[in-house]
Amino acid sequence: MSGLLDDLRAETASFEALLAPLRDDDWDRPTPAEGWAVRDQVSHLAWFDDAAVRAVTDPEAHAAALAAFRSVDDLVLDSRGLSPAELREWFLTARARSLAAFATLGARERVPWFGPAMSAASFVTARLMETWAHGQDVADALGVVRKPTARLRHVATIGFRARAYSFAVHGLPEPGEPVRAELTMPDGTTWTTGPADAASVVRGAILDFCLVVTQRIHLADTALRLEGEPARAWMPIAQAFAGPPGKGRDPA
Repeated sequence: MSGLLDDLRAETASFEALLAPLRDDDWDRPTPAEGWAVRDQVSHLAWFDDAAVRAVTDPEAHAAALAAFRSVDDLVLDSRGLSPAELREWFLTARARSLAAFATLGARERVPWFGPAMSAASFVTARLMETWAHGQDVADALGVVRKPTARLRHVATIGFRARAYSFAVHGLPEPGEPVRAELTMPDGTTWTTGPADAASVVRGAILDFCLVVTQRIHLADTALRLEGEPARAWMPIAQAFAGPPGKGRDPA
């Protein structure tokens, strides 16, 4: 947990570095997420950080909030009246509160969420994945190319483990055969997961894999190589995040 929290803090700092130099009008720049500006990416993260604190500290209040939940688009609309300074302060405060709440958890404690309950370790990994993914949207809106880091292994981990969920949320049967991922890290080393003898394999750059499972790029715009029908069936619908099927991105 301590290592995960350190990496979440680092990913938070990376996201904050994107926001720090922005002028007020930059917060209204459209991002690749349809209908969402930079400000909406920030309010989304802040709202769900507050929700994460509630899930950890008051599960009954979380259950009530879950029953009243509408949609992520409604949430960003509710926050459109906030100024850039207010949004930035909200994100920083909510993230600090969530980090403090996560630090009280053991890695295997169960935390309720908007999809299935997760272990605390997976929960923190999910917040890191969300921070990275929404940071990618902001970076794309600003024309910034971010340097990939070893923290991508966390995004890849949760994306790989969500394979069954990706099929379930689309109402599709999951292929019975196992899948393996063999991905090249930014430093040139290989990151692997899944059975070593699996006949179905996803190969390529870990950045490409992470962009696909967070639906930040179309599969056709990557150099990923898919071997076997289970991998070919999974990757076009891969979804690392909870909720209904994502809209994905059109091919470039």
